[in-house]
Amino acid sequence: MSQHFRTVVFLFCSMIVSMSFAPPALALDDDHWRKANDAIERGIAYLRDAQEDDGSWSAEPAGPAVTAMIVAAMLERPNISADDPQVSKAIDFILSYVQDDGGIYDNILANYNTAIALTALAKVSHRPDVAEAIANAQNFIRGIQWQEGDLDPQGNPIDEDHPFYGGIGYGNHGRPDLSNVQLALQGLYDSGVDCEDEVFQRALVFLTRLQGTDENDMFDADMIERDGGFIYATSIDSDNIGTPQSMANPDMVDAGREGRAVSGLRTYGSMTYAGFKSYIYADLDRDDPRVEAARDWIAHNYTLQQNPGMPENMKHHGLYYYYHTFARAMSAWGTSTITTAEGESRDWANDLVATLVDLQHDDGSWANDADRWMEADVNLVTAYAVLALTHAVR
Repeated sequence: MSQHFRTVVFLFCSMIVSMSFAPPALALDDDHWRKANDAIERGIAYLRDAQEDDGSWSAEPAGPAVTAMIVAAMLERPNISADDPQVSKAIDFILSYVQDDGGIYDNILANYNTAIALTALAKVSHRPDVAEAIANAQNFIRGIQWQEGDLDPQGNPIDEDHPFYGGIGYGNHGRPDLSNVQLALQGLYDSGVDCEDEVFQRALVFLTRLQGTDENDMFDADMIERDGGFIYATSIDSDNIGTPQSMANPDMVDAGREGRAVSGLRTYGSMTYAGFKSYIYADLDRDDPRVEAARDWIAHNYTLQQNPGMPENMKHHGLYYYYHTFARAMSAWGTSTITTAEGESRDWANDLVATLVDLQHDDGSWANDADRWMEADVNLVTAYAVLALTHAVR
């Protein structure tokens, strides 16, 4: 085999990206393809050894989310099926968290857990009990999206002019943020919800208000510049509604809470790829100015050495979340290369494989010394890495 090619099946937006986003074949070369698959197999072997007797991984304190990520990663492999004993036990563990409201969670992080569980369960939707759980979980996520008829925590009615509108938070109508929105849209997309569904259309309003573009009708003046990147949230918390937040500017949070002007918010990598991916799943046209602006940000900030846009002392915060989101976004976009602002053409899949292979430990795991956002959890970080590699070799 002189070169590894993959065939992409063209389906409409409810299954994968619509025809306007239909991806061509990627150009991952044979050497990187072999290295990636070897790294994936070693990562899965590590995770098999780390599984708990009840079928879970890292269930405390968050719930079934990490288990669901690992199930999704394992079921991407051609040699692993839903009948695999470890996979089957893990699926039963996930289903044990199904709640009466349709969510799939324990006591916290209801959207986070439910959305990630949807991605995993979509791979075994032929099971009647799973199909029922998927439908109920989809409705649960629809129900916790901020929309007309809701009241915010201060008792104000929600309409399209409200900073919360279209957003989703961690729990039942919690303060919305981009991380939760992108995971919710990913779970809905993976489980077959049509991109014309109102949940996607409302989310587009929220997403646009997090991006540094002229289309941002609420916070464009608060960004450092209209660079096309994304920040984290339209509000710091329920007491500071309408005061936007970027995790790349932690100093701005105190200023916002004190009522001082919040300006110069820094856009950054993990959220920009999250926003870009969400636009793709919502089937925005490739020439939509919001999509083009996000692509320009990517061209000007291409790197796999850090979470770009984060301050130097925080550059590895959320690094593996970034790798996973980067890989899913670029795989969904469908081109094999990124042309940087300097005019250099980079093969993103080869670059990602080289980076993650170099970072893998001898036992097959990955770890992040920067432990923010749960990345001290080796099972979680290894799942992120395996999933990122999976999207690179598709």
